Amino acid sequence: MRTAEDIVAELSSLANPDNVAGMARYGISPVGTLGVSIPVLRAIARELKPYRKSDPGALHSLACELWSTGLHEVRILAALVDVPALVTPEQADAWVAEMDSWDVVDMSSDLWAATPFGYSKAEEWAGRAEEFVKRSGFVLMCALAVHDKKAPDAPFLHFLTLVERESADERNFAKKAVNWALRQIGKRNRDLNAAAVAVAQRLRQSDSKAARWIASDALRELTSASIRTRLGLQLDPTSDK
Repeated sequence: MRTAEDIVAELSSLANPDNVAGMARYGISPVGTLGVSIPVLRAIARELKPYRKSDPGALHSLACELWSTGLHEVRILAALVDVPALVTPEQADAWVAEMDSWDVVDMSSDLWAATPFGYSKAEEWAGRAEEFVKRSGFVLMCALAVHDKKAPDAPFLHFLTLVERESADERNFAKKAVNWALRQIGKRNRDLNAAAVAVAQRLRQSDSKAARWIASDALRELTSASIRTRLGLQLDPTSDK
């Protein structure tokens, strides 16, 4: 297995300051950022992922070493390769608390979703004050909605109560994550679509500008012909007009 030092050296050799500047324009923190593309990270992750079965302990240790570098892309790689069965709630809390950029949050969500504590952390983080911790909670809801195909509706109905509760947060990366969770839950099945549309319709009447934006944007997708056709619903629901 490759060492953390070897991986950091490879990624550092690919550093691109122009890419860093471009990423910053999209709200990605330039601190510790190399400007390495996601396809490069995914290629290294594919190389390392077989060790999840052959040597999970060593891969988990490597992921923790990679995270400890503090380098932006190296931390994304750590989340891509870590072993969900060996991740502890304490590790998840520590990593999320150190996140300073939306892309690290989003690229880590599949890792948290694959752990046994994904649902509890989604709820816990969604109620936190820190913008990127809150985002982590709602993006984790998205990952669970997409990947946990066999889960019942109950936890997602509960998540919708958290969407409604946190919808007044005006911060950009928080409100966009709340919106994303509302949309992903509402696309899961017919019953959840109806519940999500009902939440959005209530939020549209809110005094909060953020809540109204969340509602209007979500309703455009959740009541669209493409989504309703996929879910087998009638094409003329109560719309956002």
